Amino acid sequence: MSIPQQGGGPIERPEQMAEYVASGEKPRDSWRIGTEHEKFGFTWDTLKPLPYEGERSILAMLEGLRDRFGWEEIRESGKLIGLSRDGANVSLEPGGQLELSGAPVETIHDTHAETIRHLDEVRAIADGMNAGFMGIGAAPVWHQDDMPMMPKGRYALMTPYMQKVGTLGTQMMYRTCTVQVNLDYASEADMVQKLRVALSLQPVATALLANSPFLDGRPNGMRSWRAHIWQNLDAARTGMLPFVFEDGFGYEAWVDYVLDVPMYFVYRDGKYIDALGQSFRDFLNGRLPALPGELPTLSDWADHMTTVFPEARIKKYIEMRGADCGPLSHLSALPALWVGLTYDQGALDAATELTRGWTHDTREGLRRAAARDGLAGEHDGIRLNDLAGKVLTLAEAGLAARARRSADGAADEVGYLAVLRDRVERGMTAADDLLAKYHGEWQGDLSRIYAETAY
Repeated sequence: MSIPQQGGGPIERPEQMAEYVASGEKPRDSWRIGTEHEKFGFTWDTLKPLPYEGERSILAMLEGLRDRFGWEEIRESGKLIGLSRDGANVSLEPGGQLELSGAPVETIHDTHAETIRHLDEVRAIADGMNAGFMGIGAAPVWHQDDMPMMPKGRYALMTPYMQKVGTLGTQMMYRTCTVQVNLDYASEADMVQKLRVALSLQPVATALLANSPFLDGRPNGMRSWRAHIWQNLDAARTGMLPFVFEDGFGYEAWVDYVLDVPMYFVYRDGKYIDALGQSFRDFLNGRLPALPGELPTLSDWADHMTTVFPEARIKKYIEMRGADCGPLSHLSALPALWVGLTYDQGALDAATELTRGWTHDTREGLRRAAARDGLAGEHDGIRLNDLAGKVLTLAEAGLAARARRSADGAADEVGYLAVLRDRVERGMTAADDLLAKYHGEWQGDLSRIYAETAY
């Protein structure tokens, strides 16, 4: 979820931007897990997306969650556009995708329980509207013109801009859903090691959770259309970031990268001011055309950092961004994968060794193979299914070493990876399973996918 930041004071020294990133450092015993997922709402009788307003709508969903389950409102220009409760947020993506941004929690057990509670609450409201929500990486049937637009100023600015850069930007905004996890780092060196592993192995997460093989009512030729989209939009703010692997990379190099990304907006007095294509470097010197003579605040910097979209990114934590949304098992498996790989030093070191010597071509080639072929993908002699098996072994060991058991003491966190282990053993992604049903028992009737993927 990206909501406008507040406060922070003016940026008076260039070093403050790197210090802002460094302020995210936490000792190991304070590391937390923040899981986010998005999902598509629809009406069961029409199989159409939920509009923003109306008796059966996204607004009615937000109001129902607010009134029945104690969520507090988040409004923009008078419109209800989100909710907050106990460190978690419910927010809206451009096409009405309903997102849970979970509270920072200690274990995968906690995030699993949080997700179940949220889906139960959503179902309680949706059932009363004869509506449902489905977990999939891209809207399988709806066309771009079918999608509503949520009343958020950020999206009103981004939509025409995305139509000018790349080829699939508006599809990304309105017709995709992801699951991601946000993780902490202890130091600059720890951030660097984790980010390098995150970028290198993001194609594995993409392949393991690939779940978007349909678009416009038919197979699209990809296992993850959502991942394919990210390869075809706004190169200035997406990709695998080869500079991260250069000697000397750290907080300052990340700041330099973000400063070179063209701006979207400045948020002032409850409104988004159009700064499309303008330079934050000019802003630092009081020469931003959108606000001539004005200098940025740290909250402006925090906002600008949310407008870069690489496969993994840094804010005050690391976001793992490569996976399609999917069934409940995927919503817990994705954070389990990355926690296992990065929150145990032995697993992190082993993952570093596994990817040592890879070139940008290797990483980018695996990224493209994962989107196209899922676990069957291959590049530079590396088979993604084989690589995924090795990565899962490391993650399983990392979770076992953490030894965080459930409240009743009956299970550790390793079990959340079982669905991914099964996928590797079968060599079949969720996308492959859906395609098999489409070509088999469904006989090409894609309307069956709503019930198949509904939460």
